[in-house]
Amino acid sequence: MSKYVKFRHERARAEITSFNKFAELNACRQKLLELLLIGADPNGTSFGNLSVRDGATKNFYITGSATGALLELTRADCTKVVAYNFERNWVKYQGSAVPSSESLTHAAIYRSNAMAGAVIHCHDSTLWTAILNQAPTSSNAVGYGTPEMAYEVTRLFKVSDVQSRKIFVMAGHEGGIVTFGRDLEEAFAVLMHERKESSPSVNNAFHKRPPAC
Repeated sequence: MSKYVKFRHERARAEITSFNKFAELNACRQKLLELLLIGADPNGTSFGNLSVRDGATKNFYITGSATGALLELTRADCTKVVAYNFERNWVKYQGSAVPSSESLTHAAIYRSNAMAGAVIHCHDSTLWTAILNQAPTSSNAVGYGTPEMAYEVTRLFKVSDVQSRKIFVMAGHEGGIVTFGRDLEEAFAVLMHERKESSPSVNNAFHKRPPAC
């Protein structure tokens, strides 16, 4: 078990039954890797995760814990979350990898927004500093990967414009940014737009040809 995973987890089966959006997830993840928005810090600690909803259900596929630095994922590096409970701090999943430590945060987004089909959690210290408390922002007293963060996400959907803006800042998780959209292409586009607006000089060369997931 990863020491960064704070929830209790239960494996429903050893393999994922299906994953037709795997190629899409891997392609988007590659762009995030190239931009150093996911990866591993100098101590070797992985950061960043992506997920996609399983059709119209509450289930979703998410990258496994401690996979941020991998150059390319295999299906075995992903899991399918098939049940969760914030109050019990519990996740049930399919697959051989342990779900990302942010699985409850992703679950809260999917539960709060029926139109959300994909979520990106990345680290960008420059963007984090620029939009902290300017964009929807979680409480700085709430840590990552906790039921409290899931409840914070739920609260933001009620009291802020996160529904339309599709981005929020994790104040208690330095550098942590979360975006979402109908699919990974939109979630990625939201992130790129915010980076361009907040730091045009840093991202100018990249944005001459806007990429898409």
